[in-house]
Amino acid sequence: MAEIIAIVIFIGSFLGMVTMVWRKIPILLTLPEVETLPKESLFSNLKRKIKKYYPLKNFSLESFLQKVIYKIRILVLKADVKTWHWLQRLREKAQKKKVKEDHYWEEIKKAIKEE
Repeated sequence: MAEIIAIVIFIGSFLGMVTMVWRKIPILLTLPEVETLPKESLFSNLKRKIKKYYPLKNFSLESFLQKVIYKIRILVLKADVKTWHWLQRLREKAQKKKVKEDHYWEEIKKAIKEE
């Protein structure tokens, strides 16, 4: 039942589109032909559109590079601080381990002397 309804809707829609196109064909035939302008290259067309866009009129590559390099520098400094903290923790752990090892050997020496 649902398939029959879908087919009827499909055929009705198709006939409606054909009717609209059939009615518009005479009007389209009476329209004058439009002369086409010579095609611009994609690069020149894009360049022209960019120049029209207001914020990019005063675009400075130098200031843009300064901002990018400044942000990169900040990220590098943050990474440097983070690695410094990791290094400090590793040194502290190594120092604690060394202190434990020193006590270990002292205890063994004491045990040997007591025997």
